[in-house]
Amino acid sequence: MRVLLVGVGGVGEAIAVLAKDRPWVEKLVLCDYNIARAEEVRAKVGSPAHMPVEPVDAGERSQVAELARKHEVDLIMNAVDPVFNEAIFDAAYEVGCTYMDMAMTLSTAHPSDPYRTPGIKLGDYQFERAADWEKKGLLAVVGMGVEPGMADVFAKYAEKHLFDEIEEIGVRDGANLEVRGYEFAPNFSIWTTIEECLNPPVVWEKDAGWKTTEPFSEPEVFEFPEGIGPVECVNVEHEEVLLVPRWVDCKRVTFKYGLGDEFINVLKVIKMLGLDNRFPVEVKGVKVAPRDVVAACLPDPAHLGDQMFGKTCAGTWVKGSKGGKPRQVYLYQVADNETCMRDYGVQAVVWQTAVNPVIAWELIERGTWAGTGVLGPEAFDPDPFMELMPTYDFPWGLKEMTA
Repeated sequence: MRVLLVGVGGVGEAIAVLAKDRPWVEKLVLCDYNIARAEEVRAKVGSPAHMPVEPVDAGERSQVAELARKHEVDLIMNAVDPVFNEAIFDAAYEVGCTYMDMAMTLSTAHPSDPYRTPGIKLGDYQFERAADWEKKGLLAVVGMGVEPGMADVFAKYAEKHLFDEIEEIGVRDGANLEVRGYEFAPNFSIWTTIEECLNPPVVWEKDAGWKTTEPFSEPEVFEFPEGIGPVECVNVEHEEVLLVPRWVDCKRVTFKYGLGDEFINVLKVIKMLGLDNRFPVEVKGVKVAPRDVVAACLPDPAHLGDQMFGKTCAGTWVKGSKGGKPRQVYLYQVADNETCMRDYGVQAVVWQTAVNPVIAWELIERGTWAGTGVLGPEAFDPDPFMELMPTYDFPWGLKEMTA
């Protein structure tokens, strides 16, 4: 497989680390707007000949397409902030290769009723073009990270093996990670964090379809496994709610994230000051997006590993019935930062995200996962994916819960 990796930030770096010794990865082109960063990542993985470096502006479809043609790639892997998704998605379609991302195209809130009615939903741009991809015989796998991605595979696995009827699927993410030495230091892209946390969260119900609510709504305390313990989680906009109902038979889908009061308060201040704006404003004759300024002022998550301590848990809670009896389970994956730094040289959150697309690449390369159109992880058989997880040093767990 020949892959064009667009973006070598924290997750892109972890993808390169994981992919460097896979015998089926014939070429992995490391592309980034910051060429020095791409060179840094290439050096970290030993400067292998099959990992060349290329500069790219991810927002320029023609540049992405040109690189894909130059290196005759089979797959374009989108590892940049989702503001660039449309250009990269369209480039893959133009070139005629497989496309994969870890977050779908962006949403736009309803202009007059944002906290009850969806406007443009996550992934609408991509799903509106699904018939064109199918007609052309091309495959786009959207939302193939950890959440979305692995969490969606878990949902499909639960439907296939663990339940006769599903009442609710709720993705729940929590951690006890601490970043020392900083008053405020997100462990993932602040650009993406602002986008998903301040947008109206989406909830899906079988009878009503998709609806929105206010940010940070419906708080609940969820008990996370492997020593993490109870964490308060709140509604956050996330792709699983847009993906799971398309392929899994259930009555309700939610996503809740353990953010913490301090983190939520910081995000509220960012929103109040207008610093969440992703569109450029003029400052003393220079146009700059306020959100980019926020990101530039904060530490780079890719370089926080040495200051991070604790574990992060991603997983899917499922409530329903099996054999006529009520059942609740939590399928999950826990990453310990100390272990990730020691074994892979990358922090836990980016490592946990990066493993999943690489597993998906392998399944596509084998022909185990195949299809045409725009498909989420739920569209494929979950068993081969979950069988590969332990071979990637990426074990999963199942916790029976009180029904």
